[in-house]
Amino acid sequence: MPRLFLSPSTQEWNPYNGGGNEELYMNRLADAMEPYLRSCGISFVRNDPDRNVAGAIADSNAQDFEVHLSLHSNAAPESRPGSMRGIEVYYSPYSIWSEKLAVIIANNFRAVYPLPDQTQAIATTTLGEVTRTRAVSVLAEIGYHDNAEDADWIRNNLNAIAANLVQSLCDYFGLPFVEPVAVVRGVVATDGSGLNLRAFPAKTARILASIPNGATLTVYGKTGSWYVVTWNGLTGYVAAAFVAI
Repeated sequence: MPRLFLSPSTQEWNPYNGGGNEELYMNRLADAMEPYLRSCGISFVRNDPDRNVAGAIADSNAQDFEVHLSLHSNAAPESRPGSMRGIEVYYSPYSIWSEKLAVIIANNFRAVYPLPDQTQAIATTTLGEVTRTRAVSVLAEIGYHDNAEDADWIRNNLNAIAANLVQSLCDYFGLPFVEPVAVVRGVVATDGSGLNLRAFPAKTARILASIPNGATLTVYGKTGSWYVVTWNGLTGYVAAAFVAI
């Protein structure tokens, strides 16, 4: 299953119009993403909020991740405080996959951002979290936190923004988007044989592991006749007919 390095801003010195700061709200956004990531079968590691950008890049590069996603909000120049709005998703011009992901995210944001014509994907050669990571990386500047309307939109729509971002990741990875449900335990109930844990909800998908009969699973969601589960540190899909909740 795909692995994500999720890197919300650590810039507590960037105040939001109306209270709070960039670190606070981008971490709340990451919190809201977690149930969706689990229900969609995307494993993730979050950055250490006590480390800077260089630390986040080093931590990301120390493991194997398919995507590095940085969450930020923007601010207008000091000469024009509070005057700008919009969403900008930055990608590396040296990676077709980085550009592909940024375009997906920017396009999907148009469904939830109040100014859809002001969402765009932009190439960058200067942002380290885009250009210095081993994983495919994008950095999303989600609105302008010094603008009262954008700041309020972020505060009041964290769950919708989180779902939209995970939908974009699913589109990129080719996974079905699965709404989270209350997390429950399940027990493998077969004729005694192992239950295949697969990388995709299909009988032809790659088998990640064979789960013994009677083993306990954590169930995060359901798509069609498949459960999204975690077992023994692995996340994938199993046939729901062989799991007793």
